[in-house]
Amino acid sequence: MSAVSFTTEAESDGARAGILRTPHGAVPTPAFMPVGTRATVKSIAIEDLETLGADIVLSNTYHLMLRPGADLVEEFGGLHGFMAWDRPILTDSGGYQIYSLSPSISEEGAVFRSTYDGGPVHLTPEDAVRIQQRLGPDIAMVLDVCLGLPAPQSEVREAMELTLRWAERSVAVHDRVDQALFGIVQGGVDPALRAESAALTARLGFHGFGIGGLSVGEEPHERNRALEASIVELPTDKPRYVMGLGDTEGLLDAVARGADLFDCVLPTRLARHGKVLAAAGNYNLKRAENRASQEPLEYGCPCSTCWRHSRGYLRHLLNVGEATAARLLTIHNLAHTLRLMSEAREAIIAGDFAGFRRRRTGGLDGE
Repeated sequence: MSAVSFTTEAESDGARAGILRTPHGAVPTPAFMPVGTRATVKSIAIEDLETLGADIVLSNTYHLMLRPGADLVEEFGGLHGFMAWDRPILTDSGGYQIYSLSPSISEEGAVFRSTYDGGPVHLTPEDAVRIQQRLGPDIAMVLDVCLGLPAPQSEVREAMELTLRWAERSVAVHDRVDQALFGIVQGGVDPALRAESAALTARLGFHGFGIGGLSVGEEPHERNRALEASIVELPTDKPRYVMGLGDTEGLLDAVARGADLFDCVLPTRLARHGKVLAAAGNYNLKRAENRASQEPLEYGCPCSTCWRHSRGYLRHLLNVGEATAARLLTIHNLAHTLRLMSEAREAIIAGDFAGFRRRRTGGLDGE
């Protein structure tokens, strides 16, 4: 029996609403996972995530294996005990972070320099699985080879094929029965390579599938073609996770193509720089017109920041460098993104996802 299961509850205009069941609870989909890279979401506390209604969070294997180390996390009973978070957790294998460090990639694995002390780090696909089994998330991801785009076709194929070989090795060593292992589809923006990668990855028997290697420089229409080619080859009874996607248009483009799970640092990173997400249009709170504004960040937003504080006050906190500003804006930006997914789900169940999408994006689609 699988550690996770997925059930589709409704479909509308290519999108689907479902339930992802895990050992630590159920996740209504489509769902956005706040990114807690180092076992915390930057600027906010676990209590804030609970209040926001986040159903699942993401942590990063690459960072946690280096600091504080899987041994220590395991002593706390895994990430759930370490973080004091009793809802589902997914850990990314760190493939994207490794890609950003200009690693040496071989059949054996990846060699790169530690972000923390500059020392050499060797990571094999088997290591990535074993470390995640010790970290104890509900869902672990295989180690993949990520490329920046555009890239030569030969390099894209090579990375895709190596990811597949690493995936086979990952399946062979994963034996934690209360944890699901997801494969990752690669192939750049070439629909044929994406379809090939998805079909071959699906044959390996994973509990779910990540679609990786996107949001790395491609155009929206390229991303959407890659998603379409990937998703059509994946099983309908297993979850589909688009990695690293977090803007409104991108999220709704992917939901419209049948994707279920998402993560991205965008909402939290923008918050720390004073950028506010809003349905009427994102804006920079530091702009002078907000200096004396008594309006909330976004009318109709139910988050605690919007209920209590004005734009003028929050802008003041930003300008004087108060850490509280990052927390309050992060709460709002995550509330905005989580609510987007909740409303998308409601629209799917109501049979009007296309209408909802038009209202939220002005009819835009990255075709």
